[in-house]
Amino acid sequence: MIYLAYFIIIFLLIRFIIAIVNYIFDPRLKYASLEEKPLVSVLIPARNEKQNIGNILNDLCNQDYTNLEIIVFNDDSADNTGSIVKEFAVKNPNIKLIESQILPEGWLGKNYGCHTLSQHAKGKYFLFLDADVHVKNNLVESAIAYLQKYKLGLVSIFPKQKMESFGEKISVPVMNTILLSLLPLVLVRFSKKPSLAAANGQFMLFDAEVYLRMKPHETTKKNKVEDIAIARYFKKEGIKIDCLTGNSTISCRMYTRYSDAIIGFTKNMAAFFGNSVLLAILYWLVTTFGIFVVLLTLPLIYTIVYLIISILCRVMISIVSNQNIFENLIYLIPQQVSAGLINYITVTNNFFKRNEWKNRHID
Repeated sequence: MIYLAYFIIIFLLIRFIIAIVNYIFDPRLKYASLEEKPLVSVLIPARNEKQNIGNILNDLCNQDYTNLEIIVFNDDSADNTGSIVKEFAVKNPNIKLIESQILPEGWLGKNYGCHTLSQHAKGKYFLFLDADVHVKNNLVESAIAYLQKYKLGLVSIFPKQKMESFGEKISVPVMNTILLSLLPLVLVRFSKKPSLAAANGQFMLFDAEVYLRMKPHETTKKNKVEDIAIARYFKKEGIKIDCLTGNSTISCRMYTRYSDAIIGFTKNMAAFFGNSVLLAILYWLVTTFGIFVVLLTLPLIYTIVYLIISILCRVMISIVSNQNIFENLIYLIPQQVSAGLINYITVTNNFFKRNEWKNRHID
């Protein structure tokens, strides 16, 4: 038991060091400008997005970066997503709507939507955005400048997450807590190991030449966590990538209800651990119950140090994530409960092959 307690402390220290690295290197997108402004294809796959599609199109129409073509793929929506896009297209000739015909065998919906969008794009850069993202001025220009500076094939950004309800605040931060305490984001660009890769499908900016050569969404057409799969695929093929956290120019409210957040994250949880559900469960057990092992096995000072390091770890992750520090501390226990629930549903969904996304079976 005592060896387990020491292992738990060492694991916490490793996570703490990784959080420090992410805090020091501050992997947030920095403001930048371009002398030349090449054509950028903004590509938006949308399925039942009537609540969001108007907002993102309005944001893009008001960008100071004007050399954009905006293409929306209406993925068999049951609402009036397509009609909203058509209304915007009447006012802005740079907006184009592509209607889905039928989902081909062997494809997942978003992957096929992104692949189809790329076939209609003409830009030097392909920017894939989710419909629920909000963007402000300078985002596109700063991201392109960053990609050019480091000669990347792909740069991805984790937007600042807007959380209004209690349910969002005890669920949405879970993924950033895992990511920023297990992966030094600086290694996404510097390391050649595919295991040290990360990406977020909410914002993925590709060099168009690289995208068309590699066909990433076609290569990962059956993968339900295509963003991480693409990042690892690019690294494996020797293409430089990077993953950043956002600044004030990009934000997103992913979910408005607790149940939606829990179900939504079930398709991502195992991917954070190399597609191993077992490792995800072990991580949750250690980070949730580890303190009790330390408390019952080692002198009290170890428990005090454990608590202090855990708090500091959360503080740094919150800062890098642009999240409320105080709320992430007071909701620490409910967030761990949410992580456990996500793991439980992940296991049952994988066992019974009942994973769904936007009312579509994705197993």
